Amino acid sequence: MANIRLVRPLAARVVRQLVRVNVLDLATRLAAQAFLAALPMLIAVSSFCPHTVRQELLSSLRAVFGADNPLRGQVEAAYGYREQVSSNWGAVGVLVALVSATAFTRVLQRVCERSWHLPHSGARIVAWRWALWLVVWVVALVYQGLLHRAFGVGTVLGVPLQLVCAVLMWWWTQHLLLAGRLPWMLLLPGALLTGAGVVVFSLLSGFWMPPALTRSVERYGPLGSVFTLLSWLILFFATVVLGIAVGQVLARTEAVRRRLRLPPVPSD
Repeated sequence: MANIRLVRPLAARVVRQLVRVNVLDLATRLAAQAFLAALPMLIAVSSFCPHTVRQELLSSLRAVFGADNPLRGQVEAAYGYREQVSSNWGAVGVLVALVSATAFTRVLQRVCERSWHLPHSGARIVAWRWALWLVVWVVALVYQGLLHRAFGVGTVLGVPLQLVCAVLMWWWTQHLLLAGRLPWMLLLPGALLTGAGVVVFSLLSGFWMPPALTRSVERYGPLGSVFTLLSWLILFFATVVLGIAVGQVLARTEAVRRRLRLPPVPSD
């Protein structure tokens, strides 16, 4: 009975937080911006990076979407035209792709600020942080395939390694996009939830994503892969928003604060 009395207030606070954050709205906005920003960014990277880096990017896509699906074939075909793409992509094209991709980072910043009930930071304070996050994200994506294989050891060690890296990534992401307004330790519960959530989601999507893509392409043609990919992105970013938002609630829970020795939480 005592445990139930403790869980009910926590559950109520979680529900209020999720309503306040509006998980579906932010997840949809993140998915749309990622879809519009990720492809130009990856094309730009593949146009100018060495062959080994392009291969690691493709390996990372295989780890996420499976070894055999229509979308992977389309992406590999696009990456194959390196000379044509690099001639069309100049410095101006790469700059435009980077500026466009910062729209995704701005939405991600809004997720962190809304979850922690903080006012919006001025562009002069966080503009460089948007670009820095994108650079780190591309580097992290390049190494996803290596992490999944644990640098050749195998997936048994690769999954824990991915988990650690995901937690560190989302821990640093919150601190960066919140402009250092909160102590590191307060952001740890959200990082743990988000890191674990995205790793589990990615592992599970490796089972259902390839057949879902195949069915979509068979039923709707090439446009079917777009529908499936957008659905995957919405679910992925719903996991991210849930992790960060619920992490804020846990950081305010007395039992969690005592266990992790968290500092006092600023009032809303």
